[in-house]
Amino acid sequence: MKITVDQDKCVASGQCLLVAADVFDQREEDGIVVLLNPSPDAALAENVKQAASLCPGRAITVED
Repeated sequence: MKITVDQDKCVASGQCLLVAADVFDQREEDGIVVLLNPSPDAALAENVKQAASLCPGRAITVED
């Protein structure tokens, strides 16, 4: 699994953190998504896919 984020599309809603806090974080100053782990293990795959689907800005891309 490969994850990428487009910080320009991020609307700082924090939805990704609700389901995949081990993979995503937010910058303190503006709440924009930060990718902590671009290649998480399989145990986090469903959470990461859910985070991508919940993202209102569609800033998260997941490739299997």
